[in-house]
Amino acid sequence: MLGELTKQLQQSQSLDLQQVKTAVEQLLDENVAVETKAEFLTALSKKGETVEEIAAFVEELRKKSIHVELDAELRSREILDVCGTGGDRLDTFNISTTVALIAAAAGVTVAKHGNRAVTSQCGSADVLEAVGIRIELPVERTLECLKKHDFAFFFAPKFHPSFRHLAQARKLCAQRGQRTLFNLLGPLLNPARPTAQLIGVPCPEFCEPMARVLQRLGVRRGIVVSGKVGTSNIEHRTSNVEVGKAPTSHLDEFSTLGENFVAEFYQERGMNCSTLSPENFPISPVSLPDLAGGNSKTNAQIIHQIFAGEERGPKRDAVLLNAAAALLAAARVKNLNEGWDLACEIIDTGKARKKLDELIEFSNNAVGS
Repeated sequence: MLGELTKQLQQSQSLDLQQVKTAVEQLLDENVAVETKAEFLTALSKKGETVEEIAAFVEELRKKSIHVELDAELRSREILDVCGTGGDRLDTFNISTTVALIAAAAGVTVAKHGNRAVTSQCGSADVLEAVGIRIELPVERTLECLKKHDFAFFFAPKFHPSFRHLAQARKLCAQRGQRTLFNLLGPLLNPARPTAQLIGVPCPEFCEPMARVLQRLGVRRGIVVSGKVGTSNIEHRTSNVEVGKAPTSHLDEFSTLGENFVAEFYQERGMNCSTLSPENFPISPVSLPDLAGGNSKTNAQIIHQIFAGEERGPKRDAVLLNAAAALLAAARVKNLNEGWDLACEIIDTGKARKKLDELIEFSNNAVGS
């Protein structure tokens, strides 16, 4: 059946809801050949996923995931997730994860969904472990942390166990340099069902469709961004790169290097697409190498340096700009300038560092209890 759907996609015909349901069943079936799954994902990507298709895949995949029940008090809060789709291959440090911790320190309830590294050296799970936070707590302790400390990490493999039957097909597509639907789905499958999201995507054409998917899924406030880097900034990274694995010219974050393409909405209001220049903020001179990360130990050290006030240059600026957007998405501030100032305050007063210490202590006690 998946082969028939692949032929339909190759003829540029989109899938209906029942066909998406069938496709999900086949993709998660360990008895369906890896090559068949890879061909389907490739055909879907080459056709171009519609908003309706992406939303339908999310709804069906949620049914296959571990359900998380938030109590009434937690569910009444604005719950934020800050996440990039990955795939820009620009090897920056863990900006979104740093921002998530700052937002939590500002009193926002943050349900961070993430995984280990796939297209980078260090994923959100890797860096949180490296700073000392235990990422695989029992669900009840994860929810306790979210309620009491305004932050919890939802480790994707734990909540989406059936995805293991997709791993080889995704790996095959990656080896071929082929993007798939699952490069977009990570931020959309958060089991905590956040009410506000800041999502980064690696190319501007994904901004509005992803924002419309968030809107269809019932998110109250969504901001989707793709930040320009510029060809000159990535030339030093393009030599000796495997075919299909060259870096893009856009970050899946708000960029301090160039213009940002943004799609946003609030509740039932219409979609607003715009651009944002980093020149509107007090940003230090910056080039892509200034934002470079490394392995989990290196990136953990960067977070500690930012929170300790030892890093006050380009890396801090990148965090501040993205934190401003996250705080705006969560309705903690009224505009980006106010968000920038609040993020500065959270770092400079030691609140971010205190929040990190608090989360490390809780997670270690939770494992030991």
